[in-house]
Amino acid sequence: MSRPEHIAPPELFYNDEEAGKYNSNTRIQSIQAEMTERAIELLDPEGPSLLLDIGCGSGISTSIAESYGHVTVGMDISPSMLSVALESQEVEGDMLLADMGNGVPFRAGTFDGVISISAIQWLLNADKTCNIPQRRLNRFFETLYSSMRRGGRAVMQYYPESDRSQQMILDTAKKCGFAGGIVVDHPESKRQKKFYLILQAGGMRTLNTSEMSVEDEKVNAKKRKLKRKHDMSTREYIVHKKDLNRKRGRLSVPKDSKYSGRRRKAAF
Repeated sequence: MSRPEHIAPPELFYNDEEAGKYNSNTRIQSIQAEMTERAIELLDPEGPSLLLDIGCGSGISTSIAESYGHVTVGMDISPSMLSVALESQEVEGDMLLADMGNGVPFRAGTFDGVISISAIQWLLNADKTCNIPQRRLNRFFETLYSSMRRGGRAVMQYYPESDRSQQMILDTAKKCGFAGGIVVDHPESKRQKKFYLILQAGGMRTLNTSEMSVEDEKVNAKKRKLKRKHDMSTREYIVHKKDLNRKRGRLSVPKDSKYSGRRRKAAF
């Protein structure tokens, strides 16, 4: 099966049809949610934080981060995915249409932390003559480092195509000032293996990826599954967010109905 980045540039690949799949496919949503929860677990934020979600897509990861009490800003290159995020996920944070390969366009020290799910492998995509992977990596990590407060942590789940590309990403991040490494969950499984790049932008906070035990991942996954079972239902969560927005004085909050919280079917 071809990797998405071999088919088309991300802004073209993630069109209205692909965006619809993310909004209606429960398997995709479940996988994205599990990886986001794992990323936040590895991020280990010190209380509610201002987080940047790079490659936020349809807003699944952004919405989950907000449910943990964080304030979010999402950025993505696909207009279709951002439209789904704004219309279906009811995210509260701001959304920015931007190419991460052109850099992270925020002021120095803006974010307490960063998450990214299934995105940064696109930095190695040379689909245009102007897209030089090493140059895009340099620009991305240099501006990402600048946009984070010292001691802030970034956790980015991604799918490296090879050991060489994995090392290229890590080496570039370190050359740009980051400390860190890679945690691999389920290393023995070809289908379930997940890579997390964990970086720290200077500061006093310690970071040792070797202490982030992969052996505990099965236990952690069970804890997250039990937490989801005890959490409020989708409808209860949506109604809660609507009430919160009304209290904040927002006038454009949709009225509650019997359809609130039901999954929509994609219409093409």
